[in-house]
Amino acid sequence: MNLILSVWLFIAVSFLSLKGFSQTGSVSGSVVGGGKALEFASVGFDGTTLGTTTNAQGNFLIKDVAFGEYTLVVAIVGYQRQTKKIELTPEVPELNVDFDLNESTSTLDQVVVTGTRTAKKITNSPVIVDVINSAILENTQSVSLSEGLKFQPGLRVETDCQTCNYTQLRMNGLQGGYSQILINSRPVFSPLTGLYGMEQIPTNMIDRIEVVRGGGSALYGSGAVGGTVNVITKAPKKSGYDMGYTYQNIEGASEHILSGNATVLNESKNAGATFFVNKRKREWWDANGDNFSEVPEIENNSFGTNLFFIPTENQKFDINLSSLNEYRYGGEMVEGAAHLAQQSEERTHNVLVGNIDHSLKLNDGNSSILSYAAFQNTQRTHYTGIFPDEPTEIDIHLTNPPYGTSENTTWQGGVQFNHNFDDFPLGSNVVTIGMEYVEDDILDVIESYNYRIDQVTQNFGTFLQSDWELGQDLNLLSGVRIDDHNLVDQLVASPRLSLLYKPFPTTQLRATWGTGFRAPQAFDTDLHIAFAGGGVSRIQLSDELRHERSNSFSASINYDKATERHVFGFTAEGFHTYLRDAFFLQPLGEDEFGEVFEKQNGDGATVQGITLEVRANYDEKIQLDAGITFQSSQFDTPIESSDVLAPRREFLRTPNQYGFGTLTITPTEQWKVAMNLAYTGPMLIVHFAGAPEQTEDAFVNSQAFTELGLRTSYTLPMKGIGTGLELFGGIKNVTNSYQDDFDTGKNRDSNFVYGPAAPRTYFFGVRLKSL
Repeated sequence: MNLILSVWLFIAVSFLSLKGFSQTGSVSGSVVGGGKALEFASVGFDGTTLGTTTNAQGNFLIKDVAFGEYTLVVAIVGYQRQTKKIELTPEVPELNVDFDLNESTSTLDQVVVTGTRTAKKITNSPVIVDVINSAILENTQSVSLSEGLKFQPGLRVETDCQTCNYTQLRMNGLQGGYSQILINSRPVFSPLTGLYGMEQIPTNMIDRIEVVRGGGSALYGSGAVGGTVNVITKAPKKSGYDMGYTYQNIEGASEHILSGNATVLNESKNAGATFFVNKRKREWWDANGDNFSEVPEIENNSFGTNLFFIPTENQKFDINLSSLNEYRYGGEMVEGAAHLAQQSEERTHNVLVGNIDHSLKLNDGNSSILSYAAFQNTQRTHYTGIFPDEPTEIDIHLTNPPYGTSENTTWQGGVQFNHNFDDFPLGSNVVTIGMEYVEDDILDVIESYNYRIDQVTQNFGTFLQSDWELGQDLNLLSGVRIDDHNLVDQLVASPRLSLLYKPFPTTQLRATWGTGFRAPQAFDTDLHIAFAGGGVSRIQLSDELRHERSNSFSASINYDKATERHVFGFTAEGFHTYLRDAFFLQPLGEDEFGEVFEKQNGDGATVQGITLEVRANYDEKIQLDAGITFQSSQFDTPIESSDVLAPRREFLRTPNQYGFGTLTITPTEQWKVAMNLAYTGPMLIVHFAGAPEQTEDAFVNSQAFTELGLRTSYTLPMKGIGTGLELFGGIKNVTNSYQDDFDTGKNRDSNFVYGPAAPRTYFFGVRLKSL
């Protein structure tokens, strides 16, 4: 008996001795990014095989770690890799280390909402969704939405007026009226807003931009034929601030930009607000020495807020409100009233836009109801005119100059119900059903020109969607939207079907078919009055104008291989869209004020092509993204552009090749160098007579342009006050690739403009931001 007790005593003492002299410990902690827990983040020790991944709550635990000094590394695609030095000792055998990661320029596997109207990772979305995040906007020195959009495949932003520089977005070869721009998933970017709105939205207002190309976005309704751009504004994620000043010099013309952001969250993180402010002032600039501007004067003041409140665990309110005020002047570069200039356009916009969303989760999160309302109101005063030469006409002009007013209001309201069927045959299915109403009311009047657009569009839409996951490798997305539009005689049904197949974990194959329509109404470019032939040209709608239908197909292969230090991927997509009863502009000749064009229906048109993308990332230190589109856009039958020119089938102002590239190098956490490229191939343009250089109407094949940009920055951390001081500078359009054959004088053809929006531009700035 004594022997047994002795043995047990020896074992117990030995165990306690071993425990007391154990040479291992453990490390635990959490990983968050953007205010949310990050699942599947890789956590490990540099130079060893010890490691783990985070769970659904973002937590991790690594056991049996030998005492010593280590570098703990956390990495996950879409966020910047982060390291921390730690030391485990007998005195401190257990450590808790938390990480808060910053987003990177790599958008692989980011969660998006635009493709399916529900939140999904990019690699799991049956519809291709490209993302422009705030890091890309910063690295390309984009000061407005219009500048940032050109750094995505299949997208091209063009300047369409030499005098006022209004812009439009072309997607997959289709002009601006075929693309729908959403603000926080709401279609309040009206036809009038579309003329100048892309340049009025500052980038410090934007969190990210989600892009869906082609007819697969038709679930958003009329206007989403070419694709959908969803501008997601900055939302409260963590308390902090960011303020800066930028100076830009456009070949001698100065531009000053002041920007600021601030975010506040309460202790329990169930309420918060973020605010932005932006002030931009740019001088006019003359490219050819005729004292008429090619880059207009701009003064823009913007501010807004984004709020959220979570009253209970299963519901949330989001409120967004923004005010955009812009003064814009282009034409003869003289001081004084606009109507005293030889030729000018003057615009003052006051835009108010906002939305409120309420989301409610039910059935343990398997069901949700989203209710939403949104609006925008634009008040505009404007002048578009040429000072006449004849004394009688001068008297009439001075007595009743062509000033005008515009008022535009858009309302939207809707409800969306989602339910997840976990036990659906062969897998799970998220069914979405909803309805929404959109009304847009625009009144645009210039009494001197007998010009009046009084248009009210009302659309009630219902939609049904099935997002059926047939196992881990196959997803079938099907849906239909039915619209009742007040300008269309019958209901319009727009079905869509998308298939996603993952033959390998790194590869996705997609195919999409969808239909859409455009109502017989005035869109953005139809509301612009241009100069040509010594007068003003206007667009009117045919009394016989019918709605236009689209039929779109696309197929793609997407490959992405991600390791702890490398990411490489490519995408190849083919697209084909057929437009039935395609809209076109028919010249009607001149009246007492100038050229008149009428929007009519043609037989049809085909837009087709292929887009290639490549992306790579090394250790979050080198990031490369590039894409190019090859395409053709043609009407079925030739279209007349001028009464003295032969009809042509080609779409005007539509190059057959265009692309982009961005390269970011971050050798240290403080130092960054970013380069970018935008390529625009040759395009067919009509050049109307009127200017001294142009005595007759003619077609012109433009040259190709390659626009290069460079930005470098250094951030000095001031950790004692949790602040970083960033100094940056660079050059846009380094090689000054810019149009060199502008018209001169007051009788110039203002639509004869193509290529980059601005010549070589130098910039530098300073920024204070919380770390």
